[in-house]
Amino acid sequence: MRTLITGAAGFIGSTLVDRLLAEGHDVVGIDNLSTGRIANLAEAFCCNRNRRGRFTYLQNDIQAPELTDIVAGTNPDVIFHLAAQVDLRASVSDPLFDARCNVLGTINVLEAARRSGVRRLVYAASGGSRYGAPTRLPVDETTRLGPLSPYAAAKVAGEMYIGAYAGMYGIAPICLGLANVYGPRQNPHGEAGVIAIFASRMLAGRPVTVFGDGTAARDYVYVDDVVDAFVRAGRAPLTTVGTYNIGTGRQATVTEVHELIAAFLGEVPPPCYAEARTGELQAIALDATRAQRELGWLPEIHLAEGIQRTMEWLRAILDPEPALLEA
Repeated sequence: MRTLITGAAGFIGSTLVDRLLAEGHDVVGIDNLSTGRIANLAEAFCCNRNRRGRFTYLQNDIQAPELTDIVAGTNPDVIFHLAAQVDLRASVSDPLFDARCNVLGTINVLEAARRSGVRRLVYAASGGSRYGAPTRLPVDETTRLGPLSPYAAAKVAGEMYIGAYAGMYGIAPICLGLANVYGPRQNPHGEAGVIAIFASRMLAGRPVTVFGDGTAARDYVYVDDVVDAFVRAGRAPLTTVGTYNIGTGRQATVTEVHELIAAFLGEVPPPCYAEARTGELQAIALDATRAQRELGWLPEIHLAEGIQRTMEWLRAILDPEPALLEA
């Protein structure tokens, strides 16, 4: 299978790249490196030692006009569209920038797919924000949409455009509504990803900041489980289309996440508290029954195990090398 991945140097995208290459597929990765890291693709580049051309990386933006030529030249069977602006606060402070990335960028990907005759598109939707503030949890895909931030609105708009292109041009899309994804390669210094941010600070013996009172609850899903959902969506029959929640159906509060990380480390400083941030939800959890039924997907990694794996990865990348200590 020939595949093209936007956002390939991000933590989810690069993990998907590695999974597809391990299964023997050819992969073209596109990333503008605004938040992705080329180091995340180190394993992918190694695949070319055994067979040249297994992995191709192109540093480009999904809004670039040449994207159509790139897709046409690649001729992929599947486009995995993961590139996005994911910083909630950035979307609030600069909604036009957010819309350019998440709406216009997605339209450009759709145009490239349409003109190149690519039917299967798998889109990273936001399951954690598309439903707003539902009164019942976990939510399934029939729950009314209610985006409460520019980021959430833009991601839902992307879904709407994808649906329109499906009706007009026969594109066969699968939109994966992702819960809060965490795991190795997530930026511990970014604005999104509470587990990576908390863990990196606590490993350094520094206090963390909790926005709100610590009762905000999220559905945390491990990156390898999310990648498995993308792979299953990519190889599903073209008759399988629509939106699928990708989450565990369980909630964990910010305080509980802090406690799980602390249990791994031992004694840590207590958190600091600050005002809740504009646009953030109090609670969300996703019912993934449809993904289980139609894609055969189930999450396998429980939160405590996933946090332990993430902590081990962070410890490995944050600890200086012994040779550097001696120098």
